[in-house]
Amino acid sequence: MLRSEFHYELPRELIAQAPLTQRSASRLLVLDGATGAVEDRRFADLPELLRAGDLLVFNDTRVLPARLTGRRSPSGGRVELLLERVLERRRVLAQLRASHMPKVGGEIELPGGARARVDSRAESFVELTLDRDAASLWREHGEVPLPPYIERAPEPSDRERYQTVFARAPGAVAAPTAGLHFDAALLAALEARGIERAFLTLHVGAGTFEPVRAERVEDHELHAEWLGVSAELCAAVARCRARGGRVVAVGTTSVRALETAAQRGTLEPFEGESALFIYPGYRFRVADALVTNFHLPESSLLMLVAAFAGREATLAAYRHAVAERYRFFSYGDAMLVTPARGAKANGLDTAAGDAARGGRDAL
Repeated sequence: MLRSEFHYELPRELIAQAPLTQRSASRLLVLDGATGAVEDRRFADLPELLRAGDLLVFNDTRVLPARLTGRRSPSGGRVELLLERVLERRRVLAQLRASHMPKVGGEIELPGGARARVDSRAESFVELTLDRDAASLWREHGEVPLPPYIERAPEPSDRERYQTVFARAPGAVAAPTAGLHFDAALLAALEARGIERAFLTLHVGAGTFEPVRAERVEDHELHAEWLGVSAELCAAVARCRARGGRVVAVGTTSVRALETAAQRGTLEPFEGESALFIYPGYRFRVADALVTNFHLPESSLLMLVAAFAGREATLAAYRHAVAERYRFFSYGDAMLVTPARGAKANGLDTAAGDAARGGRDAL
């Protein structure tokens, strides 16, 4: 399977540079994966597109002000750090961008007089030891880490808008963007219709913006991300199944977390790291429908959607979205997707497809 098989043409002007004033005012493209049929709706229509007894599963991660700029010592060259995660109180893993990468053992001057030493380096990621508490430094001096395709500086409003209304657990460097469309009024409308909700946590890392560089899709490896699936969520899924409802995953992060927790054949509580890479050929155990934003061409996230709804149907839906001038990526519009025939495993006790890699084996 080739990376180029997931390419589509996207006019630059369709990449959303700012959010809409009202979260639920976005458009919603409904894709029936079994037939390939598409329908143009509004995101506020979601309650009538779901059924009483369905279960929405949200990612409650909270975005950190993860972007920090500094200078290489002693040269003074500018560096940009995107926090991946805090390893210990004074140690972090970060993605580093600079015209000249610092050497292992080199020092970086950071805001507030802080200093960091480079302990190790792997591609664009570095492990750093700081001379003070890392979380406090980022909270005080960090910026909202808007994605690289948003070509403007962060504004004060992004601190709230690039965050879901149910964000609770700090740790992400990018928002689970499918959740950005939900506001209090929409959540109330869903509840009134008898649609339940539950939460898991997956801390989206800087690796989410890393392109698929391998030409053979099967050769690509995802960066691991931390996730937590609770016993409470597993019980909510079991109740949903018992009443004949559908599990509707909000975002590709929710899908990956659910599927990671079900890799042994049964959905069970899980806490730890996963590098589960889902692409066509994978058989889904948990999710019955997916709410997702539009994703970059040739990206691992687009490949996950293609695994769920079928590659041809997904790319045809994207071409429709381009023709209809939908807004793309993090601050853009959304899709509601149901699975293609054969995309679902026959129950949680069925082995996953051979195309799945990196679940519990990569923890």
